[in-house]
Amino acid sequence: MKLEVAQLRQQVQSGTGPRLIDVRTPGEFETAHIPGSYNVPLDLLREHRDELRAHLDEQVVLICRSGRRAVEAEQALAAAGLPNLRLLDGGIDAWQAAGGEVRHGEPRWDLERQVRLVAGAIVLTAVLVGLLVPPVTWLAGLVGAGLVVAALTNTCVMGTLLAKLPYNRGPRATFEAVVAALASERG
Repeated sequence: MKLEVAQLRQQVQSGTGPRLIDVRTPGEFETAHIPGSYNVPLDLLREHRDELRAHLDEQVVLICRSGRRAVEAEQALAAAGLPNLRLLDGGIDAWQAAGGEVRHGEPRWDLERQVRLVAGAIVLTAVLVGLLVPPVTWLAGLVGAGLVVAALTNTCVMGTLLAKLPYNRGPRATFEAVVAALASERG
């Protein structure tokens, strides 16, 4: 179920806000995040969803850039039996557009922008090199096919690979660090 930005802002300001779980990469989280939110990258959440269930017994709002990764996180946590999951409608983009408070760190390009850059560079290079070596032009077609598959399946292999680069990792999020942060809030 989706939670509107205005509703979440009201809950956070009243001090009765739910636990905010941001499933973006550590690099994206470091760039900008809602104060009080916890960074549990989507791949880490998927890997440890059953263990996380024990630390997420209250209301939980899942956050990503625009909503897609939060839906994937919701599916993973729901499969682990976690009730009371909500998604921030429009993600951190909508939160910022509505003037919600954000903590800023080192600025980085978001993954979607990086995918557009890499895909565009590969296509442009393949077309230019293809003028001299025509078979190389097929590489541009492969990238195009990959983008079509990404759109149809709402997944992105290139984005997943780019997320693993040091630029996107930021401070490394480990399961142990996540659990410690979640537990310290309860203590």
